Amino acid sequence: MRRATSFLFLASVFCVTFEKVHWNFAGTVSLADVLAILFLVSFAIGTRRWRVPRTTVILAGFLAAFLVVYLVGYYDLSDSQALGQWAKGLTKWLIHFLFLAAAVVWLSRRGQAYFWRTLGWFSAGIVVNALYGVLQLLDARRGGNLDATILSPITGGASEINVYGAINGASVYRPNAMTGDPNHLGIMLIVPLLILTPLYLRLEKRHRMRKWLAPTIGFLLIVEATTLSRSGLLGLGVGALILAVPYRRYLRAPQLLVPIGAAVAILLAVVLSRRSFFTTVLKSRVQTSGGSENAHFQVYSFVPHVLHADPLFGLGLNTFSVYYEFVTGKTNWGPHSYYVALLVETGLVGTTVFGVFLLWVFHRLGAARALGRALAATRDPLSARVRPLAWGCTAALAGTLASNAFYLTMQFYYFYAFVALALSVPVVFAPGVARPETPRARLGS
Repeated sequence: MRRATSFLFLASVFCVTFEKVHWNFAGTVSLADVLAILFLVSFAIGTRRWRVPRTTVILAGFLAAFLVVYLVGYYDLSDSQALGQWAKGLTKWLIHFLFLAAAVVWLSRRGQAYFWRTLGWFSAGIVVNALYGVLQLLDARRGGNLDATILSPITGGASEINVYGAINGASVYRPNAMTGDPNHLGIMLIVPLLILTPLYLRLEKRHRMRKWLAPTIGFLLIVEATTLSRSGLLGLGVGALILAVPYRRYLRAPQLLVPIGAAVAILLAVVLSRRSFFTTVLKSRVQTSGGSENAHFQVYSFVPHVLHADPLFGLGLNTFSVYYEFVTGKTNWGPHSYYVALLVETGLVGTTVFGVFLLWVFHRLGAARALGRALAATRDPLSARVRPLAWGCTAALAGTLASNAFYLTMQFYYFYAFVALALSVPVVFAPGVARPETPRARLGS
C-alpha cells in the first residue's frame, strides 16, 4: 500500500500542470484530480497512525474556516447556474486543500530524500509541459495541431495552440502546452525557475546536478519568453528581485550568467532572423491600451458594486462568470484576477481568511530560512540546501502573488502542490525529526 500511495503522490505532483488532460463527465475531471483522489484514498487506507505535524493541524483549521465562508456564500447564490458553478468550485477546492494537508503529512513521514524526489518530479512535470509547448509551437509553424494529434485521442476534446494574431499573413503563436492558456504556462514556469536557481547556485562545482540544472534553467527561460506572458515576466521579475538580495554576490558569477546568457543568445538569434516580425509582436506586448489590457483592468471596477451588495461573503465561490454574464453578456468568462475573484466571490471575510493564510505560509517560510541559518551556524552542510530552498520558495510565492493580479492560477492544483512543498520545508528538515531515509537525505549525496 505504501508503494502504491507513493506512486500516486508522485504521479499527482508530476501532472499538476496538465490542465488539458481532462474528460467531460460529471463536469470537468482532470487527470490530476483523479490522481489526487486516488492518493487521498490510498493515504487514508494505508495510514495506521494519525499523529500529524502541527502544520497539518493548522491547515485543518484553515480548511474549516474556508469551508464556513464558502458554505455561507451558498445563501447568496442567485440561480441554478450559480449553484452549479458553486458546487463545482467547492468540489475542486476540497480535493486540492485535502491534498495539501495530506501531502504535508506524507512528506514529513518519508524524510528528506523523498522531499527532494518530490521536488524533482514536480519540476520535471513542468519541464515536460514546457517541452510539449516547444513541440506544439514547432508543429503549429508547419501547419499542424499537436493537441489534435496527441491529446484529443486521449481526452476526446478539442484544443490547440493560442493564436495571438497575424502579421502580414503570418500567424503569431503563443504556446499554451498542456495548460489552458499561455499566461498560465508563463506563470507556472516561474515556480521551478525561482526554486531551482538558488539551489543550483549553491551546488558544489563538481556536483552531478549542475550539468542538469543549468540547461534546465536556460530552457525554462526560453519557454517563458515564447509565452509572451507579461504576468509571467512580472512574477519572475518580482521573484528575481527577492533572490537578488541574499544572492547578490552571484549576479556576476559564471554559473548564473552562462544559462541566462545562453537563453538570451538563442532568443536574440531567433528575433534577428525575423526582425520585423518580432519587433511588431514585442511592440504589441508593451502596449497598455489594447482591448485585452482594458478587460484586465475593467474587472476591478466590479469590486465596489459587488461589495456594496454583498460585502461580507460575496456572490459565492466560483460564481463570477455568472455575474459577468449578467453584466456583459459574456459566458464562462473569469475575472482575470485572483484578487477580484476573491473579493467578489468570498467578500471581505473570505479575503481576510485568505490573507491570514498567506501570511502564515510566509511565516513558515521565514521559519525555514531561520532553520537554514541555524544549520549554517553549526556548520551543517545541509544549510547549503535548506537556505536556498527556503529563499526560492519565498520568491516563487511572492512572484505568483504578483502574477495573479491579472490571472487566477492560484486556484489551480499546481499552486496547492507548491504550497505543500513550501510548508513541508521546516517540517522535513527540522532537527530531531525522525527521517527513515536520512543516509540519502542531502541533495545529490
